[in-house]
Amino acid sequence: MRQPFKVVLVDDHVLIRTGISAIVQSFHNYEVLFEASSGKEMIDRIEPGNLPDLVLMDVNMPEMDGYSATGWLTRHFPGVKTLALSMFDTENSIIRMFKAGVKGYVMKYSEPAELRAAMDALVQKGCYYSELVTGRLVHTIKKYDDDESAGNPLSELNDREIEFLKFACTELTYKEIAKQMYLSPRTIDGYRDSLFEKLSTKSRVGLVTFAIRNGIAVT
Repeated sequence: MRQPFKVVLVDDHVLIRTGISAIVQSFHNYEVLFEASSGKEMIDRIEPGNLPDLVLMDVNMPEMDGYSATGWLTRHFPGVKTLALSMFDTENSIIRMFKAGVKGYVMKYSEPAELRAAMDALVQKGCYYSELVTGRLVHTIKKYDDDESAGNPLSELNDREIEFLKFACTELTYKEIAKQMYLSPRTIDGYRDSLFEKLSTKSRVGLVTFAIRNGIAVT
């Protein structure tokens, strides 16, 4: 008989973490390996010789948030599957977590049955795409499918705009991007506004989505 799948919970809210832990323990074939209040605590406690099969990762946490902690797991232990558990359902949060390496995204207000379904999908198939995630991502990228049918705007971008797009896919602020590109913040604002117009978007999420779809995002 197979040993239960080992699960690590990472969430800075004690009551929420305790509640999720109790739910996971009630699932057949799952056991909680340990709980952590931040990404940093998870890194400190994880043991290469006793890795979890699955990590349930909060997004917003002190010391090290879910984006950074998921990225660390992806780099050091790619075999460990990460499921985001969040109160944030914005396109930005979802895209950033998937870019960091999560294999599924579930809202904290979901029913235990959905959490179980997501966990089963991750350990059995390697990924889980809920209707929420699918709907958010389809809504975000739909306009780029329409753009491609009329011609990809990538050909209209110059080298500096593409360089700016790569930086836009990182955690850097626009001011920090200006320093990295040795340009003034005003010039960076100009690149941003120009790309907003060329790509028919109004947000950084739109820029990141375009970069991912066209293979020019920094990974």
